[in-house]
Order: sequence, then C-alpha cells, then structure tokens
Amino acid sequence: MLNLLIGLVVGSVIGVLAYRYEALSRSGSIAAAILGGLIFHWGGMPGAVVLLIFFGSSSLLTRSFRERKRSASLHYAKGGARDLAQVLANGGVAGVALAFFSFTGESAWAFAFVGALAAANADTWGTELGTLSTGPPRMITSGRRVPAGTSGAVSGVGMLGSVAGAGLIALAGSWLFGLPQILLAGSVAGFVGAMADSLLGACCQGVYYCPNCQSETELAPLHLCGSETVLARGVTWISNDMVNLVATLVGAGAGFLAGPAG
Repeated sequence: MLNLLIGLVVGSVIGVLAYRYEALSRSGSIAAAILGGLIFHWGGMPGAVVLLIFFGSSSLLTRSFRERKRSASLHYAKGGARDLAQVLANGGVAGVALAFFSFTGESAWAFAFVGALAAANADTWGTELGTLSTGPPRMITSGRRVPAGTSGAVSGVGMLGSVAGAGLIALAGSWLFGLPQILLAGSVAGFVGAMADSLLGACCQGVYYCPNCQSETELAPLHLCGSETVLARGVTWISNDMVNLVATLVGAGAGFLAGPAG
C-alpha cells in the first residue's frame, strides 16, 4: 500500500508538470498519475523507471518535432498533448502485464510489460523521427508514396527510429529487472508491435476525406477547416487510439511468448 501511495504522489507531481508543459492534457495527466501509481505499486522502481523513460523520451521527441509536423497536421487526429485515451492506449496494456507479474511472480509477464512499452515507444519514435526523412513516406502495404502523416506510411528513417525506440525500453527493462534476455526479446517485440501499428493504420484505421480541403485526415466528423468529413477507407470505430492499443497488445504478446516458460 505504501508503494501505491508513493507512486500516486510522484505520478501526480509528474502529471501536473507534464500538463503545464503541454505534454499531457488535463484528462491525460490524471490518467498518467493513476497509471504511474499502479505501476510503481506492482513493479516497484524498475517498472516506474521504465515507464518514465518511455514517457520522457517520447514526450521530448513529440515536443522537439512539433514544428516539423505542422505541415502534416491536417492528417493527425490529435495534437502533441496526450489525453486520457492516448495514455491508456499506450500504457494500459503494460499496466495489466505488470499486475500479472506482481500477482504471479512469472518473469514472462515482465517481458510482456517491456514489450508493450517498447511497442509504444517504437511507434512514437518512428513517427517523430520519420519527419527527418527527406522524401515522402510509403504505404507499408503497397509501397505507394503518400503525404507525411498518412496512417500506415513508413520511411527508412522512421523504421530506424522505431528500432532505436524499442531498443531503449528493452535495454532499460533488461537492466532494471535483472533479466538480460529482455534486451533482444523486448527490442524485437517492440518493433513487431510498431509494424503492426503501421499495418493496421494502412488497412483498417478509419481515414476520412475533407471535400473542402481535398485531403485525407483522421479527423471526424469535422475537419480543422470546419467542413464535414466522409469515410474514405477503413472502419469508423478503429481510431488511432485503437490502433495504438492493438500495437501494444501485439508487443506484449510477443514479449510474453519470448519470455521463459513456466
């Protein structure tokens, strides 16, 4: 219980600071405080530090490359400040995995925890560092060149960013949990999760068309210009948050399968 109280206090302080610096919305800061408290309760210092490395590195990149993404803002459903849904989509699966680790003591759940956060970090790093690419990205399913910010688009720079983002979380997890095998397993699981994110974004995520701007967007029912958008492809209920949630599930599943049996 003491760990939970300490985690909630520390998480609340971080949440307030993140809100002040526009890394989190009001709802996102509350969700992050609760999630951080639970993760510290279930995973102690190792779990909390891994979570902080994910949140700190991804928020820093998002803030650093905000201006570079401005030209692609017509495609994005949400801005840089993460809200409740984004916090849960990126960290909820990791929290559940760590709860199982706490209750069962099976290290495979630590692998799942690292895999989930590695996938979330790989996706964020891939998206943010992908803005450094000198050419337009390509759809992961067809190879067709598309505007930056299009769901399901990848670039060489972005994929290298995904590898680095997954590797950072895996490295931290392997050291903090004292499980060297997590380094490779978490890196692979995170990259696989990020690629699942791109595949779902290309084939399933709801993408809309704005007749006024004549451009695709994730925004619905209204575009930034105020015009109503219409579904161009994908499924309406599969949003970017849903895609992120599935990506972390894939990362957690891959991590769990790579963990020790029994």
